[in-house]
Amino acid sequence: MTLQPKGMLQIDGQELEYLMLGPGPDEAPTIVMLHEGLGSAALWHEFPQKLQQETGAGIFVYSRAGYGASSPVSLPRPLDYMHREALDVLPKVLDAIGFRRGLLLGHSDGASIASIYAGSVQDHRVRGLVLIAPHFITEETGIQAIRQTRQRYETDDLKQRLSRWHSNVDNAFNGWADAWLDPAFRSFDISEALAYVRVPVAIIQGSDDPYGTVRQIEIAQEECYCPVDVTLVDHAGHAPHREASVTTLRAVSAFANRLLRTHGEAASQAA
Repeated sequence: MTLQPKGMLQIDGQELEYLMLGPGPDEAPTIVMLHEGLGSAALWHEFPQKLQQETGAGIFVYSRAGYGASSPVSLPRPLDYMHREALDVLPKVLDAIGFRRGLLLGHSDGASIASIYAGSVQDHRVRGLVLIAPHFITEETGIQAIRQTRQRYETDDLKQRLSRWHSNVDNAFNGWADAWLDPAFRSFDISEALAYVRVPVAIIQGSDDPYGTVRQIEIAQEECYCPVDVTLVDHAGHAPHREASVTTLRAVSAFANRLLRTHGEAASQAA
């Protein structure tokens, strides 16, 4: 298909909104961006545009079902929803856009989805992973932070603020929070998949992330046989690409340019 700057993908009877920045997948490497558990294509703000300028790669950003302007989902979400996104939906998205080569860049839930995919599907098109604030296991501190987030959603202006980014904000929030706060979700553990990742990995995490500790980084270093680059961003929380955008952009673009240029595929970095 010919990708427009913005549009909708038809995947399994659902509409997924997307943005395409820079050259298409038939012209240059593509960085596919997978948003967080309360995110959407638009909630990346200016980071995709800046990343495109720094790398020359095409940047494909989309909202998963239940988020942004994409189709809603039935609730409650199944507790294996990240595996379903990684193994059932993401391959169809990559094929639909004509993905040929590039990176997967995920934030939070999106980072977990990217990790599951790379550890389960030997896709030669994927040359590396960028994982921002990834979750490989559940941690009690993260569960407590989600409980606090739910309280803010029910009692202050969080719902109103999120409604700017989601057509059906209750569908987006409850789909995420109900799954993570289900007692059965405590067993979530995708660390085994990391042992099967065969491409370099870059992890960027804020030192003050309330949803995940440095234990997530340690798990990747323990389990991965591939190279793991780590950037721990001082004084940043769960969204270092927003809270420390310069540091995060520098780390991500350096990794992307180094890796893609290894294959002779990246455009010259913008001056």
